[in-house]
Amino acid sequence: MKNTLSSTEKFKQFQGQTSPFPFLIEVDYAKGNYIYDKQGKSYLDMIAGVAVNNIGHNHPEVVKALKGQIDRHLHVMVYGEFIQDAPLEMAEQLTAILPDSLNSVYAVNSGTEANEAAIKLAKRVTERREIISCYGAYHGSTNGSLSLSSKEIKKKPFEPLLPEVNFIRHNVIEDLELITDKTAGVFIETIQGDAGVRQASTEYLTALRKRCDKTGTQLIFDEIQCGLGRAGKNFAFEHAGIVPDILTLGKALGGGMPIGALVSSKDKLDLFSHDPILGHITTFGGHPVVCAAAAAGLKVLSEIDYDEVNRIGQFIEDELLKQKLVKEVRRIGFMFAIDMENAEIVNEIVMKCMERGLISFWFLSHPESFRLSPPLTLSFEEAEKAIEIILEVMSMLNYEANR
Repeated sequence: MKNTLSSTEKFKQFQGQTSPFPFLIEVDYAKGNYIYDKQGKSYLDMIAGVAVNNIGHNHPEVVKALKGQIDRHLHVMVYGEFIQDAPLEMAEQLTAILPDSLNSVYAVNSGTEANEAAIKLAKRVTERREIISCYGAYHGSTNGSLSLSSKEIKKKPFEPLLPEVNFIRHNVIEDLELITDKTAGVFIETIQGDAGVRQASTEYLTALRKRCDKTGTQLIFDEIQCGLGRAGKNFAFEHAGIVPDILTLGKALGGGMPIGALVSSKDKLDLFSHDPILGHITTFGGHPVVCAAAAAGLKVLSEIDYDEVNRIGQFIEDELLKQKLVKEVRRIGFMFAIDMENAEIVNEIVMKCMERGLISFWFLSHPESFRLSPPLTLSFEEAEKAIEIILEVMSMLNYEANR
């Protein structure tokens, strides 16, 4: 019997859902900074898959690399056994733009997997058990990563989580005294994304680095969202000039393909190879097709004009601040949090912008703000178009509120 369900009905029936309110855009294709639905409507993508498509959709160099690798081979062996060109090139490209101490890459399948591996590496390096994270943090949804995230309402149904995880306040130097010689690692987002774009100050990161050095604690920067150009530099930690012991990456690393990476020094990552042997393993991590895309994407990233990114970012920020509905804008590079009076206004803005062909989005844990994270390839003309739509929606809401 023929299935007569619509695509929307199939989506709701056969796919596991993450919320009761999905966007339900029926995607046909995506190119550059636009997504196109099956009715031919275009959407200016000011979210980039939540900081994934930093170089836009279907970049020709990424597509070329994908097709070339697919013609050669797909999966051939679990990670770490065979020498394969694509993972090797990706690791070489990535370490070339990192400080000398971050010279070895362990590829995994996602950002949250990179954080899981980082938890293990910190414990293996120090032979300690305590992990410290920050209030406001979001590090992922797997068991360990969720344990490091601070939103209790998101964690409660899945307890018990990891033991010996403690929290300090973000950007509060006094709390660094809680880091002791019992602490294996401190996880921190250089810019807290889900908390509404909260940048760690240079003063705080400097003090944190000194405290970790004093106590022999591993300093782990989670740049899964804010890394790879999103903050207007290759990596957000470059703003402060503080280098971590361990770096976790994901999202934009794959040029639109799923990948995560744990980056540290060779001597530290080599600890996974003995005592016990196979201390960390993955079947699909470092998949050649994904790594081919990542290597191509990193080459494209090297050509991004960050001065232009910051110029356009400043223009968007300045224009948003002209609207009376906007309470505050927090921006670093192309990471934006726009504070409104309440969550209801945020929801109206996001939905009405979508109706007009612009994709913005919510924050998981900061409902009074909406987010923008456009591709780094956004042109000034596209930024003007985005501002026109957003301000039109805000003006309409402001008018209705004052009627």
